[in-house]
Amino acid sequence: MQENKQVIVDLETRFWQSMVDKDAKLAKTMIADDCLITGPMGAMRIDPDKYEAMTQDGKWTLESFKFSDLNVIFPSDDTAIVAYKVHQKGETGGKAMDLRCVDSTTWVRDGKRWKCALHTETVLEN
Repeated sequence: MQENKQVIVDLETRFWQSMVDKDAKLAKTMIADDCLITGPMGAMRIDPDKYEAMTQDGKWTLESFKFSDLNVIFPSDDTAIVAYKVHQKGETGGKAMDLRCVDSTTWVRDGKRWKCALHTETVLEN
C-alpha cells in the first residue's frame, strides 16, 4: 500500500508543478471530465477544457509550494484522497501571495489513469 501512496503523492506534486510551470496541457490531462473545486473564491464545477483555460489565462503565478503533514487514504481501489498543509508563494492580481493552506484532492482512476475529481483549499489564519 505504501507504493500506492507514493503514486498519489507524486501525482499531487505533478498537479501543483503544472501550476508553477503554467503547463495547461498537462493540467488538462489530470482533471476528470466532471470536477469540483472549492476554495476562498467559492465552489465551481469544471471540466478539463475549462481547467486548461484557467491555468493558461489566469492572472496569477505560483512560484513555489511545499507540502507538510501529508496523508493518503484509499476508500476503494479506484479512489484516493490526499490531504495536507501547503505553503505557497506567488502572485495574484499583481500582488504578492504567501499563503499557508490545508488542501485535499480526491483522485479517481479512469481506466489506468488517475484524475482529479475534487480539489479543496482552505486558507489558514496566520
